[in-house]
Amino acid sequence: MQRKRIVKVGLALASVSIGAYYNKEIRDGSIGLLRFGRTAVAVGEIMLDYKQSLYSKTVDVASAEYAKTRSEVHLRSAQRLLKLCEKNGGAFIKVGQHLGALDYLLPFEYVSTMKVLHSQAPQSTYEDVLDVIKQDLKCEPTEVFRVIEKIPLGTASLAQVHKAELNDGKVVAVKVQHPLVKAYSAIDITSMEVLVNLASWVFPDLKLEWLVRETKRNLPCELNFMMEGENAEKTARLMKHLPWLHIPKVYWNLSTTRVLTMEYCDGFEIGTLGQGENPEFEPFKKEISQKITQLYSDMIFLHGYVHCDPHPGNLKVELDKQGKLHIHLLDHGLYAQLPTEFRENYAKLWMSIIRSNVHEIEEVSEKLGVKGFHGIFACMVSGRSWNAILGGIDKQKKTLEEEKEIKDDAAKYLAEIMQVLHRVPREMLLVFKTNDLLRGLNSTLGVKNNIASFVTMSRSCANAHYLKQYSNCKSLTCKVSVTVSHYITHFKITAYELLLWWASWWTN
Repeated sequence: MQRKRIVKVGLALASVSIGAYYNKEIRDGSIGLLRFGRTAVAVGEIMLDYKQSLYSKTVDVASAEYAKTRSEVHLRSAQRLLKLCEKNGGAFIKVGQHLGALDYLLPFEYVSTMKVLHSQAPQSTYEDVLDVIKQDLKCEPTEVFRVIEKIPLGTASLAQVHKAELNDGKVVAVKVQHPLVKAYSAIDITSMEVLVNLASWVFPDLKLEWLVRETKRNLPCELNFMMEGENAEKTARLMKHLPWLHIPKVYWNLSTTRVLTMEYCDGFEIGTLGQGENPEFEPFKKEISQKITQLYSDMIFLHGYVHCDPHPGNLKVELDKQGKLHIHLLDHGLYAQLPTEFRENYAKLWMSIIRSNVHEIEEVSEKLGVKGFHGIFACMVSGRSWNAILGGIDKQKKTLEEEKEIKDDAAKYLAEIMQVLHRVPREMLLVFKTNDLLRGLNSTLGVKNNIASFVTMSRSCANAHYLKQYSNCKSLTCKVSVTVSHYITHFKITAYELLLWWASWWTN
């Protein structure tokens, strides 16, 4: 009876929503109704499960029985959510992938369940792929491509990539948007918006409006592949000082808003290295971690132009004939342009965390909009516990006990964490996502306490601080003083790096 009531409510909400959006780019209103109704039913079942299993019983929240029941409800709910994302696809997959990266915020059951969406996104048929290419390039695919491989190199929430060969023999990668993603994006976002608001009303501590807001803002950009090509070329220009980094070339004459043709990159996805494959890269794992940290630190602290989707499938590694490591950065659909003031404050925040300067952490946190939540904010940024920050995150490795403490605190301070996410600038949300994915990459590589990566980030912070001070100088004396101070800072970082290496060698 309760299930039927949920279905009726879901369909009623769906009809109201579709009435407002019916004239938008939706191919079939009945399918839009089905997608919204499916979402309403799933969310209703999840809310009902929590109400019946946890909130309607008088059980001691500190008891083992409550913990067991809560874990079971989390798992059931996560599986329902996963099933919904897989059925609806498109924007739902995108949001599900984001949830799978929020291990500092969501329970383990959700994160572990939703993570599969990074590698198991729904796949369009080969015929659909050819049809999109034909529609967008205004010609038969055979007029341009000698061959397009039927099995995609990878499938994501919005598109899939096929290896192909042009008629002149050049090997390329063709990214083709799933046919119905753009058509259903409006109704999908509306579905999520209405139902997240409903969930927040039932569970006041669960404030996920920020996630829908960011998806609503970012999705149109990600659905425009011409913008992705422009992002790739801009990144190649900004990062040309990194000789080991490669950004694939864009073939503009074979690219549209739904089809992106780029140079094909050899190499191995980083995700495969964590599975024991490609043992020749085993000695390079720490170097890979260090280089990726340098890449993203320079993006954030120096240029303020940040690639926001660094999951394992978007980074390939390759060894050249001389045995030197090269990294290919793929999928440039989502970038964040960080305002100068935000970038400077974020760099200052990191330096204050590294120095365990609580007063400065509090001061910068207020500038970033989270007054009164500086402790939780610092933990979310660094991925470390407050005790570790106070003791110096550069002086102690992250232990299993600390990881458990972080998980326990995430559950204990859920309301406060949601407040932080609600208050911070939108740029911070994208940086959070990027940080989460980068920590996931290090975990995949089995490199959780890489001293070189920590020092690399410190150098980028110091460089950003130097550039700000130098640009404010009005006299030669000031410029000389700032430059000397800059070199002293780097000397201290180098000396500290040697000390950390020695301590690490001695303890091992």
